[in-house]
Amino acid sequence: MLVAFEAGGPLRSLLLLLCYPLVLLLGGRRGLGMRIMAFISFCGLRERDVELVARGVLPKFFLENLDARAYEVWAAAGGRRVVVTGVPRVMVEWFAKEYLGAREVVGAEMRVVCVGSERFFTGIVAGGLGAAAKLRAIRDLFGESKPDVGLVSHGNPHDHIFVSNCKQAYLVNKEGNNRATLPREKYPKPLVFHDGRLAFLPTPAATLFLFLWLPMGFALFLLRAIIGIFLPYWLARNIAPLTGFCFQVDGHAALAGEGKLSGVLYVCNHRTLLDPLLLSTAIGRPLTAVTYSLSPISELLSPIRTARLTRDRKRDAEKISDLLKQGDLVVCPEGTTCREPYLLRFSALFAEVAEEMVPVAVDTAVGMFYGTTASGFKSLDPVFFLMNPRPKYVVRFLGRMPADKKCAAGFPATEVANWIQKRIAGALGFECTSLTRKDKYLILAGNDGVVEHSR
Repeated sequence: MLVAFEAGGPLRSLLLLLCYPLVLLLGGRRGLGMRIMAFISFCGLRERDVELVARGVLPKFFLENLDARAYEVWAAAGGRRVVVTGVPRVMVEWFAKEYLGAREVVGAEMRVVCVGSERFFTGIVAGGLGAAAKLRAIRDLFGESKPDVGLVSHGNPHDHIFVSNCKQAYLVNKEGNNRATLPREKYPKPLVFHDGRLAFLPTPAATLFLFLWLPMGFALFLLRAIIGIFLPYWLARNIAPLTGFCFQVDGHAALAGEGKLSGVLYVCNHRTLLDPLLLSTAIGRPLTAVTYSLSPISELLSPIRTARLTRDRKRDAEKISDLLKQGDLVVCPEGTTCREPYLLRFSALFAEVAEEMVPVAVDTAVGMFYGTTASGFKSLDPVFFLMNPRPKYVVRFLGRMPADKKCAAGFPATEVANWIQKRIAGALGFECTSLTRKDKYLILAGNDGVVEHSR
């Protein structure tokens, strides 16, 4: 379902949901259920799009559902570690190698056709998915010798193959919903970046609720957008909770500038494109949002003023200085959004030009849709966020930047930026990183993060 929705779109995922009864009926007959799901999910998709989902979307769900006992056994096993699975190999290979350290991954192979320079999946599975195919895979990998340790999921119809062909065999997932999953702090590799719109595991029941919710969700988006754009800030802040939108403001923004009417730079971490707008609502007056990269559509629809930087350091410094003379600004030095409890490296440019700075910690919570994307249409980010049944936004003002911590006191701009990053991270309980916008987009989208004009 994740592949169908994230790579193929809502209509494809709806078709997969409607075919679920047929999948249940034919599931045990030579893997017909898996073949049907694979055909619907993969047919006509570009190979690159599926690879982006496998790299940017699936690892989050694999990690969140990773059996703790299984991982303990896996991590303790030395030597050559391989994964044999009945699902399409392209879905699990990147995760198994990058996160689990698997040397090889054997799974169902999907047929592809070349159209010009592009490769497309036909949806047809090449080879078998049954017991015989898995047995051949084990023998091809290990020859006549048996693997020292074998892991098999409880209820797997082919578990006897692994039990009989391994010196030791462990059954995992035996306790169903009561089983222990691996906690975040024990992940084999930190999950900093991930993509995709769905914020929940798309089980059949949850996916059915998703499609039943879409009409109501879109109506809620329109209502919330009208409230946020056309009503005064104080009124919007009081009415928004009636629509299920939880907006929490901590700290005293009014005292930040101590009576100054302009020239305050609000420095916040970046969770969604709505950060500057919600910050303006919390303060009660419009701010100018300094952006590193924003789609033209988002700029056109923005209810507050935006100012795009050029990434030329000298010109950008002059621009920020000129804007501060005209009024208050908000900047997100990370340069891009991050969903997980991490802060990316802060650009130090703002610290060189601003005299009055106020760190602001921003956090969000969603239950159905993520309001950010790296490979999708960024102009739809606010739409998806506001379609959530009960989205939450927390804006926490951390007080004025101390005078003895600024560049004017002799501190390098990078140290000032790092100090603010740590201050915000401490307020949110997040972890600081040295990762950048470029790192995020290279992992999730395979590019350097340049926004296309069509987006």
